[in-house]
Parts: sequence; structure tokens; C-alpha cells
Amino acid sequence: MAFSTEEQQTEDYLFKIVLIGDSAVGKSNLLARFARNEFYPNSKSTIGVEFQTQKMDIDGKEVKAQIWDTAGQERFRAVTSAYYRGAVGALLVYDISRRQTFDSIGRWLNELHTHSDMNVVTILVGNKSDLKDAREVPTREGKALAEAQGLFFMETSALDSSNVNAAFQTVVKEIYGILSRKVILSQENQKQDITWMMDGKTVVLQGDHEADSVSRRRRCCSS
Repeated sequence: MAFSTEEQQTEDYLFKIVLIGDSAVGKSNLLARFARNEFYPNSKSTIGVEFQTQKMDIDGKEVKAQIWDTAGQERFRAVTSAYYRGAVGALLVYDISRRQTFDSIGRWLNELHTHSDMNVVTILVGNKSDLKDAREVPTREGKALAEAQGLFFMETSALDSSNVNAAFQTVVKEIYGILSRKVILSQENQKQDITWMMDGKTVVLQGDHEADSVSRRRRCCSS
């Protein structure tokens, strides 16, 4: 059976997204909940690197999010460069019931910026929001840090599914939006310096050079 080009191109986009943060903040369970709607209360620390691919539909386009998960322990730092290579999105996760995981956010951001593009779409995720009685990091602190660093922000619970899909979708939709704007700008730039004669006058199309830079806005999504 012959397939048309449209039928063969079932996948429109593939985005690599990384999960980062200290060990035991719940990165693997966030991924399990998002990709398979599963939760493992007695899950062990991730060894090395794992990834899952999840399909999403955005504006009628099929987007595949390839989500990478790695161990937060220091002894697995050797995977760093390969882990971040090609990433266009990141979920930076801390545990709201363990302040030290929140205090590590600056180090993780430095690592992300060192090994990947500075414009990686990043959301700060305060996980385990179900542990209300054990909370050590107030929501306002997470929001304030996200605003200061120009990140999205959301609190999640892999246990009860709260905001898990929304956190991943926020990153994927923003990446798609940036890509779409770049495509439009690229098409506009192709028209730059094109001249033609109209009513005896030469008309020059000027591109919008300022629009070509997509600035990192300070943005914050409340839970």
C-alpha cells in the first residue's frame, strides 16, 4: 500500500526535555505519572539515565516529548554532557518537604546553563505538594525564586497527580510556541531586501529585526 507524504509524517516535532534536581525529589515518579499514569511508592533511586517518549497534540500538530530522567547523586555526574545535549526544555524539581533540595536549585541552574543552551525552557517544580504537614518550603518562596530566575513555576504531586500533566504541558507548549514564532520570523526574513517594480517605483521589504530575538521573560505559573 502506498502512503502519501502526509500519512508518513505522523510525527511533526520531537522535543528533548530533561528532569533535573536532587536525588529522591520524585523525578522518576513525575515521569511515571505523566507517561504511564503510574506511581511507585517504594521506587528506588534511578541508576544512570532513562527516558520515556510521550505524544501530545498541540494546535493539530503531533509533538513527541522525549523526557530524560537521571540520578541526582553526585557519583553519576559523568553523564552530564550527553544528558543535556540537545535539550530544549527542563523540569527543575525540588521536594517541598526538604529545604536542602530547594537550596540546591542554584547549582542545578548553573549546571543546566553550562551544558545546554541558555534559552532552554525551564519550569521550577515544587514536588510532593501532598505533604502539607511536612512542608519546609513555602509556595511563595518557590514563586519568588522562579520570578527572579525567569522560570515558570508550579507545585505538583506525583502521588495524587496534581499539576503533573500541566507542568510538562507548560514546557512543551512554550517550546512549540517559540519554535512557531521562529518559523514565522524565518519566513519573514526570507522576504528581506527583496525588491520589485510597482507603479514605476522600487519597493523594498524590510524585516522586523527586533522581533527576531525572543527574550527570556520572567514568567510564573501558579499552582
